[in-house]
Amino acid sequence: MELYELKKEQERVILVGIQTQETEDAQESLDELEELVKTAGAQAVGRVMQTREAMHPGYYVGTGKVEEIKMAVRAFDATGIVCDDELTPSQMNNLERELECKIMDRTMVILDIFAARANTSEGKIQVELAQLRYRAAKLVGMGTSLSRLGGGIGTRGPGEKKLEMDRRLIKIRISQLKKDLEQVKRHREVLRQGRKRDNIMTAAIVGYTNAGKSTLLNTLTDAHVLEEDKLFATLDPTTRVLELSGKQKIYLTDTVGFIRKLPHHLIEAFKSTLEEAKYADFIIHVVDASNPQRDEQMYVVYETLKELGVGDKKIVTLFNKQDKLLDEEIFRDFKADYVLKISAKTGQGLEELKQVLEKILTENQIYVERLFSYQDAGKLQLIRKYGQLIEEEYTPEGIAVKARVPADVYGKV
Repeated sequence: MELYELKKEQERVILVGIQTQETEDAQESLDELEELVKTAGAQAVGRVMQTREAMHPGYYVGTGKVEEIKMAVRAFDATGIVCDDELTPSQMNNLERELECKIMDRTMVILDIFAARANTSEGKIQVELAQLRYRAAKLVGMGTSLSRLGGGIGTRGPGEKKLEMDRRLIKIRISQLKKDLEQVKRHREVLRQGRKRDNIMTAAIVGYTNAGKSTLLNTLTDAHVLEEDKLFATLDPTTRVLELSGKQKIYLTDTVGFIRKLPHHLIEAFKSTLEEAKYADFIIHVVDASNPQRDEQMYVVYETLKELGVGDKKIVTLFNKQDKLLDEEIFRDFKADYVLKISAKTGQGLEELKQVLEKILTENQIYVERLFSYQDAGKLQLIRKYGQLIEEEYTPEGIAVKARVPADVYGKV
């Protein structure tokens, strides 16, 4: 009997982008799209860029450029194209009719990666909700692409079984998913309230995708979160306790990575996850210092935080991956209260980070120096649990204590 080895065919795609006066960094955006495509399991075999005043309403690129793309698809034996912006249904339909190949956009690729990476029930609900919202917007004018049950990008997760759904069924499903997400939101709120009762401050770790957030959380707290040199390696937020000196504690929450042109469907679907940043006491902003586009990436992070309504919080910016830099550089972030150079991988700068975190904690604490009677010895447990017991001395008159406690515990001690 002969054995045949079945190989999954890798998609070969042409990347298509437009350079307008508003988008000065179109080439960098295409570089990032290539990384996204690679993460989704396809191969970028060519790219086509057009400089235009604005996106073509019917074809995304100009009609002359469509002919060039058609030739590139044939020359590179490509299975499809990926456009660097979200396409309208008519643009998708027109391009498919002209090029006779699979048409994808940036949003579809990102959604596909999210579908592959969602592990928890919450992550799966959020991805499915984002996919359905995207498909609902594309139902008019998608033509034959909607009924093609093929493999590859855009067919993972719930997508494959949903391709034949009409708008009414999608609407019903979206409504059900929203209810499920509300339950998740309530559960997350209960967890947050529990952390609040513990009087332990929370820091949300935010940053551009692949900046090293999960590596930082793992190094600081031994959290065992998946870390890969890939975009969107982790989707589900993880909260761990970091113990500082003097038995002080702080909650660290890892969040989903940000990216330029982050689809609106995703921001809406992942709001319950991203709200961890909104309700945190302060923000730890991780930046990939080795990335040439770090300034643009920082801008994207701050714009996304603004969209989420995160403002007026203390920010600690960490210029990570210092181990990848050959020369000493000066790093600035004018929006941050503290700026540190670190390497989450090697541990460089992490002791300084802990000192900064301790400083932030003590800024919100009141210094206490008093003598407790032995009958009030139970109050020391409050100090130990919620504050920092600096010194205690047992004397005939009572217990002499020097400590720092949060403002809301001060009245109790």
